[in-house]
Amino acid sequence: MNLFFEESGDFKAGTVLSQQGEAYQVEMQTGKRTKVKARDVLLQFAAPEPVQLMADAQAIADDIDLDFLWEVAGGEEFGFAELGAEYFGHTPRPDEAAGLLLRLHSAPVYFYKKGKGRYKAAPEASLKAALTGIEKKKQQALIQAQYAEELKSHRLPEAMKPLALQLLFKPDKNSIEYKALETASAELQTSPQRLMLAAGGIGSPKELHLAKFLFEHFPKGTGFPSIDLPTVAALPVADVRAFSIDDVTTTEIDDALSVVHLADGKVRVGIHIAAPALGIKRGDAIDAIARQRLSTVYMPGDKITMLPDELVDAFTLAEGKTCPAVSLYATLDPADWSVVSTETRAESVPIAANLRHNDLDELVTEENLAAGAGEYAHKDEIALLWQWAQVLEKARMAKRESFGLKPEQTNRVDFNFYVEDDVVSILRRKRGAPLDKIVAELMIFANSTWGKLMHDHGVPGIYRSQGGGGGGWAAKMQVRMVTHAAPHQGLGVDQYAWSTSPLRRYTDLVNQWQILACAEHGVTAPLVAPFKPKDADLFAIVSAFDAAYSAYADFQSGMERYWCLRWLAQENARQVDAVVLKDEVLRLVDIPLIIRLPGMPQAARGAHVKLDLIRWDEVDLTIEARLIEMTTGPADIEEASALVAEDEDAASEEEAAAESVQQQ
Repeated sequence: MNLFFEESGDFKAGTVLSQQGEAYQVEMQTGKRTKVKARDVLLQFAAPEPVQLMADAQAIADDIDLDFLWEVAGGEEFGFAELGAEYFGHTPRPDEAAGLLLRLHSAPVYFYKKGKGRYKAAPEASLKAALTGIEKKKQQALIQAQYAEELKSHRLPEAMKPLALQLLFKPDKNSIEYKALETASAELQTSPQRLMLAAGGIGSPKELHLAKFLFEHFPKGTGFPSIDLPTVAALPVADVRAFSIDDVTTTEIDDALSVVHLADGKVRVGIHIAAPALGIKRGDAIDAIARQRLSTVYMPGDKITMLPDELVDAFTLAEGKTCPAVSLYATLDPADWSVVSTETRAESVPIAANLRHNDLDELVTEENLAAGAGEYAHKDEIALLWQWAQVLEKARMAKRESFGLKPEQTNRVDFNFYVEDDVVSILRRKRGAPLDKIVAELMIFANSTWGKLMHDHGVPGIYRSQGGGGGGWAAKMQVRMVTHAAPHQGLGVDQYAWSTSPLRRYTDLVNQWQILACAEHGVTAPLVAPFKPKDADLFAIVSAFDAAYSAYADFQSGMERYWCLRWLAQENARQVDAVVLKDEVLRLVDIPLIIRLPGMPQAARGAHVKLDLIRWDEVDLTIEARLIEMTTGPADIEEASALVAEDEDAASEEEAAAESVQQQ
């Protein structure tokens, strides 16, 4: 005896070897033996052989017309044998019965399974809807296949053009467009990003990186809604001729300086900060814009500003204008450059000049300052500020060492990127040059002084703190943002509140509101300041800013790496000099491009090497190189110290750099 039975959703046939109660021992055509329960048996037959039955049954199933079978079935539940007698017009043979069952089981749209060998025909409306859906899927499959073929030929289908970015960065994985892109990428053994570039969905790797960032952080675009420019109440005009020092590309000029010699021989230095907080009010429409963006986003050759251009133009400290500002005046004794007193005022400040690093760096050197050589605007004021900056730095270093840290590295190298018509220039600048140091030291002084002002008045602010944390060294020295005064050990100050860039950082705008409250209201400042002690909203701002600022910094770093790779192609650089940073990590000497060289022989930090660049990729920002030769010597070690800061220096030097140079 042979059996036709169901096992794990499949239909099989085999020969009975034995029967014990309600179970059969059955041998399959492969020789495998299996136990079959009686309830799973659908047919018993003597002939044909099981193998032949399955072959004949499949042929019969293939020949059965489903629409006719559905009409024959009627509306009631039925067993397959019952339907077989009506369909075939006679009691079905084993192969016919098995074939009918195979056909019923293969058509769940037409027939609903109700039990072992039992079915019910689908209602007419349901069947029509299901068949329409099947036909639609067939048509979609054809369109999807057509899209895939076009993509494989590096042509972007018209229907996919408006979806290019969404398909790459936030796709609907059930859409035929995404499935076509995925299929074509897999068959071409490439990534969707590369295929989209090849097909013209995105114009260049640069656009790809920018589009990915914008899609995540600026999904509604980078434009601003129309705004009404705020008005600022009349302010007293300062009796100064202030000047700013910035890179040539800087448009958000937040800070300017002034020097006035007093009748008693003392000197009054003014640190003047653009004052959008005098026009923007907490909770107004412009505040909402700034709080959403939290910071200006920088990248080589471009930027996405935190505030609308017209508002920046209204408050930037532009040459020839008298601008609203929050001024910190420090009265100094030139005998030892000690600070006799400080005062904070809201006022209008005449801006005499916007000086640019690009014009002055070669003139304003330590040697020229010492000799009084060179001619340039505000020469005397710069010379005086240079003397005070050195005193400020020395005091910070002493404080830093009191925290148990090593002296700060001051001879590191910075790089400025300039992009015009997709041609990049990368220029080396030695950090700690006089103009850098003047701006950095005076801004650190202002941020520390204003941080103390808020603390002394019991007004909360947003501070940056470093050191004193738990855990290992890295955790201890991590820079944290807090809402109370705390030391910044890396900078060597007792408190440090970012307050000097309110046009480009939201934290600084918040702190400026608080500082103005202290300056205008004194002991009653805690009652009138926009943010009160333990204000939960202040903690929310800190958290959001931290996340956004980190994401923006990662994007800037990625775009700088992209432009470094573009520079290699532009300069046709194949053999380059590099310096060892640590282990297998190197950096090129001419540009700030980091390269990992797995398997490289051990070399001292600072060792110079020559590399052969094999290939690089502007999409995934990778580069392959091989070591040609290695040299080492005292000069190399000196340069390494300029290129690599100690772990404890990294964050604090970034703070200082943030105050002295804006990468546009």
